[in-house]
Amino acid sequence: MIDNNFLKRSLALPLLFIAPSIFANQTEIAPQKHQQVIPAFSAKYSVLRKSDPVGSAIRELSYQNDGTINYHYKTEVEWLIFSQTRAETSIVTIDNNKVIPQHYSYSREGTGKDKYYEWRFDASNNTAQDLGRKRKEVALDFSENLQDKLSYHLQHRLNLIEDASQKTYSYPVINTSGTLKDYTYQYDGEQDLILPYGLLKTIRFKREVKEKERITYAWFAPELDYLLVKLYQTKSGAEQFEAQLSSLTYTNDNNDK
Repeated sequence: MIDNNFLKRSLALPLLFIAPSIFANQTEIAPQKHQQVIPAFSAKYSVLRKSDPVGSAIRELSYQNDGTINYHYKTEVEWLIFSQTRAETSIVTIDNNKVIPQHYSYSREGTGKDKYYEWRFDASNNTAQDLGRKRKEVALDFSENLQDKLSYHLQHRLNLIEDASQKTYSYPVINTSGTLKDYTYQYDGEQDLILPYGLLKTIRFKREVKEKERITYAWFAPELDYLLVKLYQTKSGAEQFEAQLSSLTYTNDNNDK
């Protein structure tokens, strides 16, 4: 019998992947040098269900000619009669190590109901506009470094690069409904992992959603500038999915593995 809980969550990967692609013309993005703490990259992951491969995911980050950053992930899963593709993209800028979201989009297609969300953010005027379903505008306080549902992954990685000694990291996130929720990661130890990518030393964090009895564990590799290299999620003590880094390409220097 197909696990309906897995079907609902198998692609909601809080994968904190993605990095920037540096273009050959450096003059246009020279004023944004502080944004290039993370090299442009494309990271690929294997998605597993009880150790069996059921799909793949990709996380990418690229620097645009206008100085913005395109942060994107996509997952594709096929399991028994279940097939689904999800994609999420954040357009952001960075100022003093703070990620500032400008545009967010999300789509889900395949088994189950298709969904699409799109938001545009104006941090200078403290507003967010729903461009997808309800076409509404909401007032928000961006002084607290608000993030969208993908950009907080990038903010977390930047925070780890700057100072990985904290035990707790919390991010106010704008949900697709326009409401706010704090996403909190707690330090959960260190671990050497053998992944399809290879052997890596990592630090592990966990995020617990008590009302849904869901725990997400995320592993980050210091030697890869704290790239997310593994993700594991449980609900009510039962495994939901796992994602493991399989390859990493730095798009600016062709340093592939």
